[in-house]
Amino acid sequence: MGNEETKKTEDVYGLTRRSFLTQSGMAAAAFTILPSYMRGDNKKVPSDLLNIAVVGIGGKGASDAQGVSSQNIVALCDIDDTMGMEVRKAYPKATQYRDYRKMLEKEKNLDAVVIATPDHTHAIIAMAAMQMGKHVYVQKPLTHTVYEARRLAEVAKEKKLITQMGNQGHAGEESRLLVEWIQAGAIGDVTEVHIWTNRPIWPQGDIKRPTEIPTSPDSLDWNLFLGPAPFRAYHPSYHPFTWRGLWDFGTGALGDMGAHFIDQPFWALELGHPTSIEASSTKFNADYYPLASLVTYQFPARGNKPPVTLKWYDGGLMPPRPADLEPGRKMGDSSGGVLYYGTKGTIMHGTYGKGVRIIPESKMKEFVPPAKTLVRSPGIYDEWITGIKENKMSSTDFSYSGKLTEVMLLGNIAVKLAEKNTILNWDPDKFMFTNLPEANEYLHYQYAPGWSLE
Repeated sequence: MGNEETKKTEDVYGLTRRSFLTQSGMAAAAFTILPSYMRGDNKKVPSDLLNIAVVGIGGKGASDAQGVSSQNIVALCDIDDTMGMEVRKAYPKATQYRDYRKMLEKEKNLDAVVIATPDHTHAIIAMAAMQMGKHVYVQKPLTHTVYEARRLAEVAKEKKLITQMGNQGHAGEESRLLVEWIQAGAIGDVTEVHIWTNRPIWPQGDIKRPTEIPTSPDSLDWNLFLGPAPFRAYHPSYHPFTWRGLWDFGTGALGDMGAHFIDQPFWALELGHPTSIEASSTKFNADYYPLASLVTYQFPARGNKPPVTLKWYDGGLMPPRPADLEPGRKMGDSSGGVLYYGTKGTIMHGTYGKGVRIIPESKMKEFVPPAKTLVRSPGIYDEWITGIKENKMSSTDFSYSGKLTEVMLLGNIAVKLAEKNTILNWDPDKFMFTNLPEANEYLHYQYAPGWSLE
């Protein structure tokens, strides 16, 4: 990275989840929608509806389009004409594009953009939209590199835009119960967190790059798929979906599921930035992430909260079984789980915070839950839509999700450098690893010619 990119950046993450839940709003944003509550009636008129574009309409993009379907979906964009056919049929009046840049240029009346493309293009599309004053919703993980996460958070704050990362479990009831229990001291001071997932469920590991070069389908613009990534010839083993296992396009198991599993402890314990990260993994190569990895983060004390060790396991690796978990009882659920070890007990839950319980069950039955203190969410999409209309920040806006994404992607850098047999020491203010300068090269990369984040 250049000096400009690695210079100390301003603190764009000052707003905590607790402040979101106690503040009524944020600084005024510039937009022209006139909500019904300002008119004094409850009638829905066209000006109540946002004009939204969806970029990336296959896979998760299809459910994202459904999530914002209460509004005007005026444009759909995908580099592959065969993707999202049901979405295309559902919104026949929406103008269709391949290139998001042409879409942003021509759709003058857009209020907001939903982005559900492969990970490596999240940041450039979100930045282009934000620079034009559009509010953005970006599927998890927010970005492909640590630097991109930092910059998106900075620009969202500078332009006072309403942003959201699509980690839907954050909006769930059980996630909020978990936060309330932990912050009320249900298991005392938490000092260890163990997280595991069944991912990857796509190809990765020590896989050889294909040598054959088939012709790219006419329905696909391969150069647009590549975007800022280094050039490689088209191959059907990369698109669709299987791009997740490649370093150039995806963020592996940690980037894919960390936004869900790391989210709850990050929120409940107010973890912030780690001071160090170390990793080990199975064999991998320059193209693909490993089949399995173990990443250990160290977080410092935060006020009266003690330091926390957080361990991430993927690819079938799992933490030791808690001694007080009943024989035969499953750890987590089919996708993974989280264990919190406190000075007064243990909490376990599955994906998205579901099934949150103190263990063993005998202690759960004795537990008297604290009063509900956190604002309940209407849902990840409605939060964002309402936030735009009422000028209120959403719960996983970029001031929060940017920092969470940094944590996840720092783990991938540790995996990539695991053979160095060292603990990476991280200074978030200087935005650098202090003990291994070569690790800083992985905070970002040189985009392909013609592509820029700014």
